[in-house]
Amino acid sequence: MPCLASSDRYSIQLPAGHRFPIAKYELIREQLLWQGIAQPVDIYDPGFCAEEDILRVHTAEYWSKVKELRLSPAEVRRLGLPQSPELVRRSLSSAAGTVQSARHALRDGVGLSLAGGTHHAFADRGEGFCVLNDLAIAAAHLLHHRQARQVLIVDLDVHQGDGTARIFRHEPRVFTFSMHAGANYPLRKEQSDLDVALPLGMTDDAYLKLLHDTLPDLVERVKPDFMFYQAGVDVLATDKLGKLALTPAGCRRRDELVLGLCHERQLPVAVSMGGGYSERLRDIVDAHCQTFAVAYALWGHAPCRPLPPFPETRSDAPAQV
Repeated sequence: MPCLASSDRYSIQLPAGHRFPIAKYELIREQLLWQGIAQPVDIYDPGFCAEEDILRVHTAEYWSKVKELRLSPAEVRRLGLPQSPELVRRSLSSAAGTVQSARHALRDGVGLSLAGGTHHAFADRGEGFCVLNDLAIAAAHLLHHRQARQVLIVDLDVHQGDGTARIFRHEPRVFTFSMHAGANYPLRKEQSDLDVALPLGMTDDAYLKLLHDTLPDLVERVKPDFMFYQAGVDVLATDKLGKLALTPAGCRRRDELVLGLCHERQLPVAVSMGGGYSERLRDIVDAHCQTFAVAYALWGHAPCRPLPPFPETRSDAPAQV
């Protein structure tokens, strides 16, 4: 019974010719509905992320500069997006989508965000089109409210989840796993709990074998009670920034492997979209829709029920952070 977090705020005006495919957010929602993968009752607006959730992960100085539009020209260049009130609202809503998806996953087994995966945002800065690190914010939210004891972040975007790795480098309750193209952005990598750097041009069979040989054993070793899945589709051969060579079928098999493992083991999972920069926007949209189609195939269809206003605290979880 997947619920999908989505908002009109995800699509903002960018300069003509900007390389970030901002139109994908609206198009993915439209295609999911048009294909009958999702129904209108499945989709909800997550609202805005609470400031207290942001400040568990990001520094007060950085967040103040973001919301007051005081990023320096150098910081804006590093971010890759022009600062604006619309960008602030988009970032708050995207982070809220992942937080709410995590809460839905605790109840339903899976929660889906039609945005998110902004893993290049560090505690004190934004990079690579990422303002707020939604994965880190949502993981910290679960720990703070004692809704999880051990979190596993599975980042299969083609680029390393450097911001997430840095944020949680001293947090043993969050295990960061990044499987990415080695000779690719970011030039300077951080150290995840487990990094798997892939050779350029890797194709379906080699990629899927490596993931199959890695992820089940990792889940067995880490023993998470919650997973975040960053399902970037920039692993496709058509991607302008990816440098890997997966087919759409291979990308779907990747999603089936990850989400099938969660379903089989009854491991709650929150899914965020991550990156995708294929020349044709349709390739991006189709690949992301596959991810959500896999989730519906596994967890079935039922009306999305609203969540209670406040999370329930688990009595058997460790103390708050």
